[in-house]
Amino acid sequence: MPETRVLIAGSAGMVGSAVQQRLQKEDRFEVLTADRVDVDMRHQAAVREFLQDVRADWMVIAAAKVGGIHANVTYPADFIYDNLMIEANLIKGAFDTGLKQVVFLGSSCIYPRNASQPIVESELLNGALEPSNDAYAVAKIAGIKLCEAFNRQHETDFRSLMPTNLYGRNDNFHSEDSHVVPALIRRMHEAKLRNSPEVLVWGSGKPLREFLYVDDLADAVAFVLAMSRQQYWSYVDPHLSHVNVGTGVEVSIRELAETIGDVVGFDGRLVFDEDKPDGMPRKLLDTEKLRTMGWTHSTALIEGLSQTYEWFLEAGNEARAGRSEPPRHLST
Repeated sequence: MPETRVLIAGSAGMVGSAVQQRLQKEDRFEVLTADRVDVDMRHQAAVREFLQDVRADWMVIAAAKVGGIHANVTYPADFIYDNLMIEANLIKGAFDTGLKQVVFLGSSCIYPRNASQPIVESELLNGALEPSNDAYAVAKIAGIKLCEAFNRQHETDFRSLMPTNLYGRNDNFHSEDSHVVPALIRRMHEAKLRNSPEVLVWGSGKPLREFLYVDDLADAVAFVLAMSRQQYWSYVDPHLSHVNVGTGVEVSIRELAETIGDVVGFDGRLVFDEDKPDGMPRKLLDTEKLRTMGWTHSTALIEGLSQTYEWFLEAGNEARAGRSEPPRHLST
């Protein structure tokens, strides 16, 4: 029989579905799922009742409102409110119902815009945030600090993982509110079908970014879940309890666009719209802490992009439909 019942909050989205598939490969985990069709995670009483009913041992919090620069700039109130409510209700509900371990998934946007590179975990709150996604970042910082506060006050085992920019199957490919990888895959695919001579890319193409395939993050989650409490906290300061997850490899947005063009088979011209925001000029995570624990990524960028495009083609109209507005709550 499985040893541990693990609840994945936000199981229908990109990260949640990848974590579910990864954990189901291990006999020691009985995987339980929850998404917006099961419970409105913005409502405290509903979350508490749901957690009492499912009786999980551990929980992975992959539920969040997510989106690209356009969505973050257009809907800042939604991003900060929904994410605050979701994470607060799940973390407090975990404590109230006796869950023994929680893994909270955040984002690398928690770090200051001008943080020292590569960004170590201690850079948190050392400067001003990137304005284009500060509402989302503030909510994720609150989730980290809430986990830390429960650990200090109640000696809980609430852990936080901060992944770099993610991409992969089940991503959001909507033309207006998607992240850079799915947005470029869709634009270049459609341009190829129309025989268009060029594709528009937001920004200057100069910012440097690090990209992590979603299956690698799922593997990192499984790795951290499998570590005993004593093992984990021997590496992590409970007063600064989040751990970066990344590849240590960075590319410019221009290089990324060129690589996606090769994967998709688009051989037209890239036009960079410098009137659109670039976001942070550089964002590379220092992942020494997780590497010291014994985990590293395994998927090269070209391999991950190829697998993502294959999924996009297989999903067909469902993938291209995307979402016309930011989700009320879904997996990151």
